[in-house]
Amino acid sequence: MERFVQTNGIQLHCLDHPGGEPPLVLMPGLTANAHAFDGLIGAGLSPALRVLAVDLRGRGLSDKPDSGYGMAEHAADVVGLLDALGLAQVVLGGHSFGGLLALYMAAHYPERVARLVVLDAACSFHPQVRELIQPSLDRLGTVHPSWDEYLATIKRMPFYAGWWDPAIESAYRADVETRADGTLRPRSRPEAIGEAMDRLLAEDWPGHLAAVRQPMLLVNAPGAYGPPGTPPVLPREQALETVAAVADGRYVEVPGNHMTMLFGEGAARTVEAILDFVRS
Repeated sequence: MERFVQTNGIQLHCLDHPGGEPPLVLMPGLTANAHAFDGLIGAGLSPALRVLAVDLRGRGLSDKPDSGYGMAEHAADVVGLLDALGLAQVVLGGHSFGGLLALYMAAHYPERVARLVVLDAACSFHPQVRELIQPSLDRLGTVHPSWDEYLATIKRMPFYAGWWDPAIESAYRADVETRADGTLRPRSRPEAIGEAMDRLLAEDWPGHLAAVRQPMLLVNAPGAYGPPGTPPVLPREQALETVAAVADGRYVEVPGNHMTMLFGEGAARTVEAILDFVRS
């Protein structure tokens, strides 16, 4: 079910997948949208749990204000969503950027977060991370002549390296809007995503981690983010540092890389780890 909620001065969009208790709220990566979790839903996360997958501000079908892309604004948006849906406390999780937002919210809104599920995110960063994400920002400023051309471009991305799962396509369809002339344009603006990344890097992450008291599961996919030999987005050692920095951290490794972990075998193993954690 699609929901549109007024919160923190904007309209936020989410997908509300029915299921059991406790409710799990999932927040996507830096340039991603709520459909990024369709692979986990297909692997049985719903109906095992009620899952709310959120389009963060500036992404998907949520409003796209000119500014306000720091952790504080994102967190206030999600708290307003919980209020609107009558959810006093949830299991909170996210992938990549969304995982860091979950950690931030656990530190700053502890009464709203029962447990944390962090998917391939850690609180230390490559010194050139801004340069590393520049290709993603460049993609957001590109107009594509057709859906077929856009999908072909996505399939050539090095992190897929010949691997593909049709379940991914829903996330990329939600990523673009079709213009009057039939061309496609990404919904997110590179300026907004750039601001989100810059403000994320300015946060006091050691301080945030020290404040997290909820049980946390970190699911890590240390596969090559490209052809064989390419480093992973999140090496195992770096993930374990974040696990050790919180009061009650747990680590699970799943197959795939930073992107493919959300689909296919990676999704099945990730769902298994989440359900074991939530029910423990």
